[in-house]
Amino acid sequence: MRLDIHCADRIGIAQEILNILVNYRVDLKGIEVDSINCRMYVSFPPIEFEQFQKIMPSIRLIDGVQDVRTTAFLPSEREHNELNTLLRALPDGVISIDAKGWVRLCNDAACKDLQLTEKEVIGSNINNLLKGFNFTRWLEGKEVLGQTTRVEVAGEDFIADILPIAVPQGNEGDVLAGAVINIKSQSRLGQQVSAFRRYGQESFATIHNFSTAMRRVVREARKMAQLEAPILITGETGTGKELLARACHYASNRSVKPFIALSCASLPDDVAESELFGYAGYEENAAPKRGVLEQADGGTVFLDEVGEMSTQLQTKLLRFLQDGTFRKVGDENEVKVNVRIIAATQKDLPAMVQEGTFREDLYYRINVLTLEIAPLRDRKADVGPLAEHFIQKYAQQNGHAIPELSAECLSFLQDYPWPGNVRQLENAIYRAVSLLDDNELRVEHLQLPTFTHDLGYLESDFEGSLDQAVKRFEATLLRKLYPAYPSSRQLAKRLGLSHTAVANKLRDYGINRKTVKV
Repeated sequence: MRLDIHCADRIGIAQEILNILVNYRVDLKGIEVDSINCRMYVSFPPIEFEQFQKIMPSIRLIDGVQDVRTTAFLPSEREHNELNTLLRALPDGVISIDAKGWVRLCNDAACKDLQLTEKEVIGSNINNLLKGFNFTRWLEGKEVLGQTTRVEVAGEDFIADILPIAVPQGNEGDVLAGAVINIKSQSRLGQQVSAFRRYGQESFATIHNFSTAMRRVVREARKMAQLEAPILITGETGTGKELLARACHYASNRSVKPFIALSCASLPDDVAESELFGYAGYEENAAPKRGVLEQADGGTVFLDEVGEMSTQLQTKLLRFLQDGTFRKVGDENEVKVNVRIIAATQKDLPAMVQEGTFREDLYYRINVLTLEIAPLRDRKADVGPLAEHFIQKYAQQNGHAIPELSAECLSFLQDYPWPGNVRQLENAIYRAVSLLDDNELRVEHLQLPTFTHDLGYLESDFEGSLDQAVKRFEATLLRKLYPAYPSSRQLAKRLGLSHTAVANKLRDYGINRKTVKV
């Protein structure tokens, strides 16, 4: 039993309280005094209720006692259990030693690293457990300061953070009471570095957003990351849709769970279905397979180019989004997982819905939250910082001095239309920096082809005559227009040519319903 006694700060009040317990023959087990908050705590074995009814009023009658109540634990008991809970939860080894180097306390992680039991560790001298550092000399030094050093633990290299324990003695200064040692293995240190790099590489902090459009996207994405509804990210190829999806995942409550990306455009329908939902493996010699959804349970699945999904796959995905369940390929049993879907596409999904190539109900299921990334040509304020970032990244990667970006080259980069967006800019900078023998990056180092949105790329060193180039353009234009017109007469009218002239050109270029998908 434990009592929490609120009392005044008066000399002799503690003695009067203890006298009452003695008079009632209570075996006192512990006493603690909180002088700051004027509270006194006492603990004793359980007593009879009749005896307890007499003790409580007697204590309350003492001059200066304001209140008496039972409590579940003493402050020291709480602190002790808090410390033990913390030590057990820590993934790294913690060892506490006294001023002579004898171990007083250690957690489970330390015992595991030492390959010893707690009983074997407690009472041992730290010099016998951790090799490579003289703890005795350090503890006996004139000025004992914190250390970070390499030590050997059970034959393996560890990093040890050694922190002295000082007990204040008022005007007399501090007295050294021992030290706390935190040991970390190389593999554990590597995991922490990898986690730090992953955060640095996949967080919103790495997304360059100097343009108004990109700042708005990042601001909205930060808010959406905290929600649970599906996100649809739209934008041209190379704009960084997956980078934004990863940032949303690692800023969410699912960050400690997996993030798995699946490209819906790079796999055949049957392969994509087994990759997403898994395979039961009931057939002879066929091993069962966990799909992406099952592997990412509790985390996020990123479906890149969701517009490329087959109708069958769209139906199964819709069912999963409705109730979180699915069936593996070749299985009748339901599997239920907790996964957030982030989808991305460069296609016009509303137009595909109108054409009947994308399910309308699925579109509304994945289009709960929408992020649209503008093309790089519309975000000129981002081009310079991105270029500088890639220059620094690849110069350091190749062991080169970081070159300056000339003003003329910067202006060229900002005016270039970048049909491949950020990915194309990164590739161009990578190639230029890798081959650069100068300390300044200029336009001629980029080797970018001329590009217009009407004609596409035009290489400066194209082969052939003007007549051949015109015919290539003419054939490309006819192939693009042919599917939109049901007859060559209508196509001729659209181009302002005679029906015969268009028919002859289609025949010359081999353009017909067999060669062009209508």
